[in-house]
Amino acid sequence: MTKLSMKGSWNETKGKLKQKYAQLTDDDLLFEEGKEDELLGRIQKRTGEAKETIRSYIEEA
Repeated sequence: MTKLSMKGSWNETKGKLKQKYAQLTDDDLLFEEGKEDELLGRIQKRTGEAKETIRSYIEEA
């Protein structure tokens, strides 16, 4: 997989994800450089969405 690309800052994207998926916590959305797959896995586990769906949402947000 390629690196996640975000249009805005991670804080903005994190806020949008929390609005869309209310069950996400700050711990779920902890972003570390180089651990994009781990982040997507945590979000996928909480939301039940496919990783590619989450990736697309993050890149569009």
